[in-house]
Amino acid sequence: MSGNVMWDGTSPITYGLLGRKLGHSWSPVIHERLGSVPYVLIERESDQVRDFIVNGTWRGLNVTIPYKQNAAHLADVRTTRVERLGVANTLVRQQDGTILADNTDILGFAWMLERFANREFDKTASELLAAKSVLVLGSGGASQAIRAALEDVNAHASVISRTGVDTYETLLERHSDAALIVNTTPVGMYPNCPASPVTKDTLSQMKSLIGVLDVVYNPTRTGICLDAEDLGIANESGLAMLVGQALFASELFQGCELDHALATDILDDIHASTGNIVLIGMPGSGKSSCGRQLGKICGREHIDLDDAFTERFGKSPADVIRDSGEDEFREMETDVLSTYASRSGLVLSTGGGVVTRPENYHLMHQNGTIVMLDRPLNELSSKGRPISQASGVEELARRRMPLYISWADVVVSCTGSARGDALEIIKRLNI
Repeated sequence: MSGNVMWDGTSPITYGLLGRKLGHSWSPVIHERLGSVPYVLIERESDQVRDFIVNGTWRGLNVTIPYKQNAAHLADVRTTRVERLGVANTLVRQQDGTILADNTDILGFAWMLERFANREFDKTASELLAAKSVLVLGSGGASQAIRAALEDVNAHASVISRTGVDTYETLLERHSDAALIVNTTPVGMYPNCPASPVTKDTLSQMKSLIGVLDVVYNPTRTGICLDAEDLGIANESGLAMLVGQALFASELFQGCELDHALATDILDDIHASTGNIVLIGMPGSGKSSCGRQLGKICGREHIDLDDAFTERFGKSPADVIRDSGEDEFREMETDVLSTYASRSGLVLSTGGGVVTRPENYHLMHQNGTIVMLDRPLNELSSKGRPISQASGVEELARRRMPLYISWADVVVSCTGSARGDALEIIKRLNI
């Protein structure tokens, strides 16, 4: 998949994403697969937007905050969805030169919701949610589109915000019977992740809650989705909505219907290419050497957490354990882990004791597939490993092995070589 291309301000534009500060975006990658190419990122200040939209030579635009109202206002023709919401995220220059405005955010969320209801409950969205209470967290532009899509399946949507009658403080008092929560706030978005707009305790008290959705798509599993998963509640973050709205926008751009199965393929490919591979296991199980081989074979950056620790603090893990104790080291280790585990597309080799702090699981799981390397105890060395030397390999295994197994998505028995272990992981993960 190719990277982002920022518009240089002069080249002709076919398709693109218009916003103020765009940074990284998945839209070019998605539209490349959909066929609406070339697709560029277009950053404009507010005083440049009118001239760009009205007089630009583009054929199709996606529009993001803060210009969705501008897009609706400046268009010559507005779909009923735009008239309904007053905002547009898709503009098409028609053959007669007029500008058509549409809102594919509604369509994208509706596609995500339908897919979620069918996959998790074998029902249509309407069958699942008609006459049910749904909470929409946040009152911004995304919230409007989500509420409209929920109304279309006859759900009763209530907005939860920081002020007014329906707030986070009154959520349980007024809406403990909600069947679904949809987060439309930016809380939990990279790099401030994992975080959640509501507490895990609040979710646990909502006995009718069957699903949690989030429009945030980076990280792969947001804080509220991780908490829902812990509680056994079906959940999904927002990449499906992003791909869905792009699919419908691309159909408008190209003037043709696309195979909707393509959206699912794109989703799977993005998850496969951006998910971290996180290696856990006993000290001496070969996580570092395997990680290096895995990174080399897959063309991914490899991060050894112990090396990253030493670079961050200027002291090795062994030095910190010796000088300050294991508790101090574990706190520092979690700080380093949080930095790298929030990123995407890495191979991450962790220290053997990373599983001793429960909060580390969410950090690794938010963007990663956790792979345990399982090496026979008699092949493990404690040389240069102060905790292994102090406790003994057998005692460490007794305490940690249940954690490794419960945290791992995949357990791989060591093959005898780092390259062999890496190839086995690639096979098991179908990379």
